[in-house]
Amino acid sequence: MTSDAAIGAVAALDDELRRRMYRFIREAGRPVTRDEAAEYVGISRKLAAFHLDKMVDVGLLRAHYEHVGGIRRVGRTPKVYRPVDADVRVSIPERRPEVLADILVDAVLGQRDGESGRAAAVRAAAERGAATGRELRQRPGTGERALVLVRNALAEWGFEPADTAPGGIRLRNCPFHPLAARAPELVCALNHSYLTGLLAGLGADSTRAVLAPAAGECCVEIRPAEDQRAEITREV
Repeated sequence: MTSDAAIGAVAALDDELRRRMYRFIREAGRPVTRDEAAEYVGISRKLAAFHLDKMVDVGLLRAHYEHVGGIRRVGRTPKVYRPVDADVRVSIPERRPEVLADILVDAVLGQRDGESGRAAAVRAAAERGAATGRELRQRPGTGERALVLVRNALAEWGFEPADTAPGGIRLRNCPFHPLAARAPELVCALNHSYLTGLLAGLGADSTRAVLAPAAGECCVEIRPAEDQRAEITREV
């Protein structure tokens, strides 16, 4: 779920009746009818339907029509409810430890002969970032300039981007904290590789990701590509 969707789901469960029905449906291990849910919490079928459909709207439940137990009965097929297969988590500021977990799983499964675990993880991070960037770029209606795409992607992934100099973006939040505090060299290297891949996948050739640690913020900053060319020229 996105953060907005997760917040809506959690808010929907701020009602005791909904929480009880939701737990009942999860524990049932089978489709549950409105009548069953109503009886369990001791309310009318009509009121139960309202609460159940509200949980469908926010993505906690899915509904369809099915004869419970596979037995056909006379009359209308009842509407039944099941929990969706999705985690519901709210974190403020946003955290995404699952991204690092996916990268490390990819690294272990795809480690090449002679490649160290760290090198495999850095490579997997770049590949995951590039795949994410390509996916975001191919969304319907995505025709903005590269920098706008970058900013939108960074906001979606919880980096809380803020414009700095023209073409530059400071990332005010680290989605991988507190893991970054525990192993800063490793996590920051993976973050840098991931964001480098993300920019490549988005086709944002005018920008680059650079390591620029700052207290309380992400260790990576997005800068215009010409800054890099200017630095190389000065070194030469």
